[in-house]
Amino acid sequence: MNEVKKAIVEKKGNVGSIFFTAGFPKLDDTQEILLKLQASGVDFVEVGMPYSDPMADGPTIQESSSVALDNGMNLSLLFDQLLGIKDQIHIPLVLMGYFNQVLKFGVDEFLEKAQACGVQTLILPDLPMIEYQNIYKEKFAKYGISNVFLITPQTSKERIKLIDQMSDSFIYVVASASITGTTGDPVKQQESYFQRIAKMNLKSPQVIGFGISNSEGFQRANRFLDGAIIGSAYIKSLSVDGVRGTEDFVASIMS
Repeated sequence: MNEVKKAIVEKKGNVGSIFFTAGFPKLDDTQEILLKLQASGVDFVEVGMPYSDPMADGPTIQESSSVALDNGMNLSLLFDQLLGIKDQIHIPLVLMGYFNQVLKFGVDEFLEKAQACGVQTLILPDLPMIEYQNIYKEKFAKYGISNVFLITPQTSKERIKLIDQMSDSFIYVVASASITGTTGDPVKQQESYFQRIAKMNLKSPQVIGFGISNSEGFQRANRFLDGAIIGSAYIKSLSVDGVRGTEDFVASIMS
């Protein structure tokens, strides 16, 4: 079983994941951040691959990507950092970015290096499902890597069922059809949407992301589905408190 799916299934609810951008705030912070997130009790971590032209990221994560790229972060260095800490990290890691990055790097080389780092799960919002199904699914499977698909309040029931069939890890339930870092409380605004997803009895775990920034939003998300992902709020914490504030931040959200 995919490690992320196993972690979600075994915990049976109240799953918490943190997203951060590799190379932010400093180029060499990746390993320390991962160790602190693991020590904080996070169930799995999304490692953002900084990209110059993101399609789903709000201003906070976009800015962190710009800083990371200016710092000199690239995929080769990220893989070196992940490989160097592989034996110390025991929670699942997810790489999140864009398929254009993978294509430029080389699909086989990317998947091979991800596998070597112990990564079993990718989130690539710009990889069309039909293209994945017809061209890349077997290649991903060769390296033991699963792709995560996103759904929004506008995703049809038929497409959600197809995504469920195609998923080996989890389904990323976007709390709104907006970008990351959405203001307000999208979880509260979309309760009927989450209830609809929960009633579908999908085989794949469902984790909510986009706009979850505090304990109340985290707890509400977990009342409906299997877990929640926090991204922009943690990036803001890194900007203010640095890596040293990680454990306090996670405790303020997940405790």
